[in-house]
Amino acid sequence: MLPVNVSPTAQNPTRQTVTHYENFPVASWLCPPALRPPVAAIYHFARTADDLADEGDATSAQRLDELNAYRTELARVAAGQRPSERWESVFSPLAEAITRHKLPFDLLDALLSAFVQDVEKTRDHSGYADRTELLHYCQRSAAPIGRLLLHLYGVTDVKALQQSDAICNALQLINFWQDFSQDLPRGRYYLPYEACARHGVTQAALLSREQTPAATALIAEHVTWARELMMEGAPLVHTVPGRAGWELRLVVQGGLRILDKIERLEFATLQTRPKIRKTDGPLMLWRALRM
Repeated sequence: MLPVNVSPTAQNPTRQTVTHYENFPVASWLCPPALRPPVAAIYHFARTADDLADEGDATSAQRLDELNAYRTELARVAAGQRPSERWESVFSPLAEAITRHKLPFDLLDALLSAFVQDVEKTRDHSGYADRTELLHYCQRSAAPIGRLLLHLYGVTDVKALQQSDAICNALQLINFWQDFSQDLPRGRYYLPYEACARHGVTQAALLSREQTPAATALIAEHVTWARELMMEGAPLVHTVPGRAGWELRLVVQGGLRILDKIERLEFATLQTRPKIRKTDGPLMLWRALRM
């Protein structure tokens, strides 16, 4: 549950290999060995798509073209066709996971639809009207990962799926509230317009990244929302079996730890980005044991 650096190659000559900071581990030693290959395949599929949408200096039109090509490749592989050479390192393991574990195509495709939306929103310098619209995005950008993992673990009941959605959506929101200093200069606005208007914070004020009392109150409100969502989903750790359940405990505690750090900063994340560090490990493990 410590920071993980992953550097997948996007296999695009106009892009550079990037190193990512994550709040959660990928196919760590806690994951059952038999499930490490499909978990890694899902992660690299999503990570590469995120790179296409997010990294490098491509134009919005180029990003959308790339994502559409990637989405077409997913459909080809899901239909049983061999992956093309371009993204073979991504889609060959994914094809095996789809075949062996019957991964739901709609969840994989939902992730790509969210990446497309993110590019379009950034291109148009637009955000989200309210919490409902933002959660609809999170339900496609984050929740599919949790549902795919539950599918691998054989957990299918409705309550568990809802709890998984709450955890994943909370993690996505936490990432937004953590990343203001990076997202805002790039034209990404995740704080809902309704809440901004209620607190008297304009899009221009957010872009200036001035930590006014109104902006602080706005961020504090949304940190509370993310924490409530995380706690709503946290009982899932008692449903997911074996080592995977312990992995999930650490994922939950990692998200909560970031929220603790934001609160310790008095919500001043417009210019500062809190991170999980190795020194946070013992506390997170202790809290995980007490869940």
